[in-house]
Amino acid sequence: MRLPEIVSREQWRAARAELLAKEEAVRRARDVLNAERRRLPVVEIDTEYVFEGGDGKATLLDLFEGRRQLVVHHFMFAPEWDAGCPDCSAFLDQIGHLAHLHARGTSFAVVSRAPFTRILPFKARMGWTLPWFSSCDNDFNRDFEVTLERDGTLADRAGISCFLREHDRVFHTYSAYENGLDALGSVPSLLDLTALGRTPEGSDRVRHHDEYDC
Repeated sequence: MRLPEIVSREQWRAARAELLAKEEAVRRARDVLNAERRRLPVVEIDTEYVFEGGDGKATLLDLFEGRRQLVVHHFMFAPEWDAGCPDCSAFLDQIGHLAHLHARGTSFAVVSRAPFTRILPFKARMGWTLPWFSSCDNDFNRDFEVTLERDGTLADRAGISCFLREHDRVFHTYSAYENGLDALGSVPSLLDLTALGRTPEGSDRVRHHDEYDC
């Protein structure tokens, strides 16, 4: 690989300032897009999805763990596989301590089509403690368009879906798929997908993850 042009420190600063102006323009455009995303209409969920998790059966409402928002990572893991998708695994490796999301009223869960008996050993192999649930006995993956029928066979794709809770009512607010996940993984990037954004009412300032009350 050829090196970029070699310049003096003064020339580098001038080039960096020019690039910074473009980066700031992208950031402002992203802020506008995030605000527009928060204004998306929502769809009430009237299907009673039942998942299988570490503590047995759980509904979609249970996945909120009492918080106002929920981010679901649709992890590609077909029922016949012994291990999950490498790309989805790399994505989960980026997810930090969930206390930072929890302090902002947002839960995070992983959902796959594989039976929980296949998920559990792979989760242990990867050393993950994230909440992970099987949707093998319901239509959650199909309904949220991460399991599609192609040429008579089922195929999965990676995705993220966001939900908002109003008492016992659950609303679907946003979904992104495949390349739409490329820039995600940090707490701010996940909160930017949600209906309440980075600073929902009652959220706490950033602390060390062991200092939150949640």
